[in-house]
Amino acid sequence: MIAPRSRLLFWVAAVVLPFALLGAVEPAALSISFALIGALVLLAIADAISGRNSLAGISVELPGVVRTSKDREATLEIWFQNRSQTRRDLRVGIAFPREIPAVQEELEVSLPAETEWSRLAWRCTPVKRGNYRLDAVYLEGRSSLGFWAIRKKVAAQSEIRVYPNLLTERKNLAALFLNRGAFGLHAQRQVGKGRDFEKLREYVPGDGFDEIHWKATARRGRPITKVFQIERTQEVYVVVDASRLSARTIAGKLSVVSSQWSVADGPGPAAKATDYGLLTTDSILERFVTAALVLGLAAEQQGDLFGLLTFSNKVEKFVRAKNGQAHYNACRDALYTLQPRTVTPDFDELCTFIRLRMRRRALLIFLTSLDDRALAESFVRNLELIRRQHLVLVNMLQPPGVTPVFTNPNVATLDEMYQHLGGHLLWHDLRELEKLLQRRGVQFSLLKNERLSAELVSKYLNVKQRQLI
Repeated sequence: MIAPRSRLLFWVAAVVLPFALLGAVEPAALSISFALIGALVLLAIADAISGRNSLAGISVELPGVVRTSKDREATLEIWFQNRSQTRRDLRVGIAFPREIPAVQEELEVSLPAETEWSRLAWRCTPVKRGNYRLDAVYLEGRSSLGFWAIRKKVAAQSEIRVYPNLLTERKNLAALFLNRGAFGLHAQRQVGKGRDFEKLREYVPGDGFDEIHWKATARRGRPITKVFQIERTQEVYVVVDASRLSARTIAGKLSVVSSQWSVADGPGPAAKATDYGLLTTDSILERFVTAALVLGLAAEQQGDLFGLLTFSNKVEKFVRAKNGQAHYNACRDALYTLQPRTVTPDFDELCTFIRLRMRRRALLIFLTSLDDRALAESFVRNLELIRRQHLVLVNMLQPPGVTPVFTNPNVATLDEMYQHLGGHLLWHDLRELEKLLQRRGVQFSLLKNERLSAELVSKYLNVKQRQLI
């Protein structure tokens, strides 16, 4: 594609218009006017013909996969191949998705002479996790005289994976990942004697009768005691609700983004972008995904097997509990594209799936919202299928304003009073739900948004210490 540049428009305005007007006013200057105008037209045509090959021999390569994190600056490397190895001045443009804003969508660069490959580092900051694709890079070159712009669309395939940002959460739990001891921040005393059979030994005075291995005692003719060890590879599953209950938003934040581009090879120009702010609003599911991955890191640190299950009106994804870096990457890949669906959760199908597919006793950590009374009743009813086989922890984010009445003394208007009264009624319903679940051996917790990951890890470590699984 060829398009006129501002230089051509300037010369048209400087030559064609004045001399056309002069020829119309003064017949004697008509021939000179036609000659100058014709010369400019021929020069523009010749420049267009010679400039058709201004982008010849230039190809563009993008990385196949770019891994980034939400709200953290990332770099997209673009490689240019200049087969002619002559200096080229280009304008480069990329149609970034709305979820990956860049300060500039185009940039002027210079490919140096006697260099075949040049690298352009394009910085951007994703504001929403997910999988995004770039399928083209747009190039614009100049003709010899600069009258025309030659544009070209170069096909390129690149996949940008935006993962949840765990940096803030890991800073809050930094001591957990310093590997100072066997459990948590420091080595902790374990309650109980363990559940896994380790070995047999001779009876020692003081051993309980429940520790004696009676069959081995009968075979050997003397008392033999069983020795147990603490379980090290327990299964931990995080069950994430991706239904309409998790599509609701929570408090947003203002993030500052700064981007910069530069050509690494050669003396090409570098452009620096100014800072700008982006007002982002996270959904409840966003916090659930981040907390699930942080809990997976904690389980890996403790030597447990970590698994994942996501559901809406059906079971979306199921990753069986394992350990290792490759397994954690698989869990991360299963979560980073998860988006809430505008459907009602089906707890009946969920609990049936867990009953049939999870045979071994495991710790099930539910991340859902039960402030809807009908859905809460459905959850409690279907929980009977799994509560005897597994240890269940139910967690939800505390809705704003859900506090006991008279908690806030600064109520000035009638509207505020009714708002606090409505929050108290919802808080009362959740308290009754908590008591109902506790009678069934299920722990229910209302967690604050800012400390969601930290409190989940704390509850998991408490279960490990008490050997409840």
